[in-house]
Amino acid sequence: MSGNRLMNLEKILQSQGFGSRKHCQQLIKQGAVLIDGVVASNAKQNLELSGLSFSVFGQEYQYREQVYIALHKPQGYECSHQATHHLSVFDLFDQVLLQRGLQCVGRLDQDTTGLLLLTDDGKLLQALTHPKKHVPKVYHVHCVDPVTEQQLLGLSNGVELRNELGVFAATDVVQLSEYSLKMTIHQGVYHQVKRMLAAVGNKVESLHRAQMGALQLTHLALGQWQYLNDEQVSLLRDPQANLQI
Repeated sequence: MSGNRLMNLEKILQSQGFGSRKHCQQLIKQGAVLIDGVVASNAKQNLELSGLSFSVFGQEYQYREQVYIALHKPQGYECSHQATHHLSVFDLFDQVLLQRGLQCVGRLDQDTTGLLLLTDDGKLLQALTHPKKHVPKVYHVHCVDPVTEQQLLGLSNGVELRNELGVFAATDVVQLSEYSLKMTIHQGVYHQVKRMLAAVGNKVESLHRAQMGALQLTHLALGQWQYLNDEQVSLLRDPQANLQI
């Protein structure tokens, strides 16, 4: 939270991803920045950060000390800034956000859909991705072959994965239909769900992440994203919380 802090206009623009200090000064000189509908001409003007909104070239922005974003990731997008064979999820965001240093909280394969979190908050990113944190992630899995009771039991009891240490077990394993199931994992090793299904004798046809930590993906349309508010970010830090987006 920014509290009652003050910051001058050029620093505000720089902190929000509008480029170097010199470039931000040029934006102000050009009359591109409006505050409360009035052209801001003083780059050194101190402004209250709490609740601050402004526009640049007619585009409205709200001051955010850090950004927290939920994206309903579509297929065909890689979670990489330098995508090699597909589009990048970062293609879905403008340069202002990207210049803030936006990063994915974990990754989804290019053919996997569902909830993907992005932030420029390095501490939260580390907290949600560190192996010791065991942040729960709920997946809906559609399989190539019919799902059997033995496979459900195998996922719940745990399987060994090649080149990984330990046993990997899912929780809340529920069959949804003849070919689909829901499962929660608490780690995040490479291709974990696909490898777990292979280990019990089936193959993933399509994969969708429905929840990460406290956030459930329910209303956000495919390919759309939204900022998380303060309440959602607080709940995201709480592994016992539950919230729909």
